[in-house]
Amino acid sequence: MRVSTLRLLTFAVLAVWLTACGPSIYMAQDFRAYVPKHKTVAILPATVTMQLRPNQARNTSAEQLRNLEQQSGSDFQEKIYSWLLRRAGQRAYTVQFQDIMQTNSRLRESGIPFSELRNHSPQELAKILGVDAVLTTSVRTSKPMSDGAAVALGVLVGAWGATNQANITVNIHESDAGKLLWKYDYVANGSVGSSTEGMVNILMRNASKKFPYTPKS
Repeated sequence: MRVSTLRLLTFAVLAVWLTACGPSIYMAQDFRAYVPKHKTVAILPATVTMQLRPNQARNTSAEQLRNLEQQSGSDFQEKIYSWLLRRAGQRAYTVQFQDIMQTNSRLRESGIPFSELRNHSPQELAKILGVDAVLTTSVRTSKPMSDGAAVALGVLVGAWGATNQANITVNIHESDAGKLLWKYDYVANGSVGSSTEGMVNILMRNASKKFPYTPKS
């Protein structure tokens, strides 16, 4: 009796926890109307914000923090692009994803620095990149997710072993009016050593069933 009750309580707690931590997905009702017109989607470098603890912040200069955030943003861009390429054959996406080397080259040619991407509208960036839609990622974390950034911060301030939580949002905006077509919010947990690739695998695997630009979208 006690074992049965304990199991029921365990399942109830897990159900509540999974509901509280589950991802949130939005897709525009008229998304299907855009599918035939969209051929290419660009994946932008992620906007990463690291909220360091007071002792870490004291030992990290503004420039060092900016470089860490930029490195993590580039890592997220690369890993999301790689994930989509690997799944393209399985999912039969109706669009192509612009090579991120071309994306970043066009951004550099436009004169828009990495730190200023968030200040430009989706339609402006889409026009610069020559694409039909842009995929943007926002990450807010207390520790770096990229391996290189984690090592760098660990060397700088000894930030090893603490639990890390990342709030991640992925958006897709169309190019004409910048309308939000798809939005995915996810909370991920891991350690300082968590890799960007592992985090993206979890992120995209959870989103894959409702990821847009598939024949059933």
